[in-house]
Amino acid sequence: MPPTLLQIILLGLVQGAAELLPVSSSAHVIVAEKLMKLDPASPEMTFLLVMLHTGTMFAVIAYFWRSWRETFFSSTPQFIDAVKKIAVATVCTLVVGGLLELVIEKVVLGGSQKAEMEQLFSSLPLIAGALFTAGGLIIWSAFKTIKEAKGEDVTLPSSVWIGLVQGICIPFRGLSRSGSTISVGMLAGVGRRQAEVFSFALAVVLTPLAIAKELLRLLKSRHEPAGPVHLGHLLQPGLIGMLCSFVAGLLALVWLSRWLESGRWRYFGYYCIVAAGVIFALGASGF
Repeated sequence: MPPTLLQIILLGLVQGAAELLPVSSSAHVIVAEKLMKLDPASPEMTFLLVMLHTGTMFAVIAYFWRSWRETFFSSTPQFIDAVKKIAVATVCTLVVGGLLELVIEKVVLGGSQKAEMEQLFSSLPLIAGALFTAGGLIIWSAFKTIKEAKGEDVTLPSSVWIGLVQGICIPFRGLSRSGSTISVGMLAGVGRRQAEVFSFALAVVLTPLAIAKELLRLLKSRHEPAGPVHLGHLLQPGLIGMLCSFVAGLLALVWLSRWLESGRWRYFGYYCIVAAGVIFALGASGF
């Protein structure tokens, strides 16, 4: 059964806020889908998530464009340096993420179908463990850098670390991408604002790849034996959901920046740990 307009709006708000706050969008969206009795593996939900991810990507571009223009596009040498660091981090992400998915699919799951891997990482106890890990990393980085008003810019070695950690986040739902990458950047000596700007520059590079992956999955579903899937009726409500994710994403980024730069970064970590406990309890209860 396709989602209703109200469900799409709610998912758009949840996705937009949780995708850009360091609290893991996948953990929150999966719980929201389960509460609303929606099937995350259905073509309708895949199509909707593509729309919502597009909305949050535009929110990131709109919010950080001025910072990127001043940081990355102020001169040719700065642009080349930024491209090099972003490219290195992205390659590290794709290599680590791809290897992890391959090992999990071939070794842990014994070469079973991709759908079983999706089901594995939709497990609430596993999501809770990943969310707890992200919370601990955020708190550690906050207390380690609490006395540092400023840090250095992203260097090539720190971009490698950020990219490697981002790669680990790819298969593990609940391991917040923004929370992990910003935290690792701070632990590597990068300033809070610099780590935030670089982390979301990586997100804009990675999001189209994630969207393309979901679109391929959607195209495959249209050729399954169950018959063709017609999604035209979801275009208009999907655009509404995309708008909701865009607005929620902008507000989330304002909140994140204020808390990060005012030394309240650790509170996101506390939230992740509490949310991990709630999600683990839901999973243990058979929810």
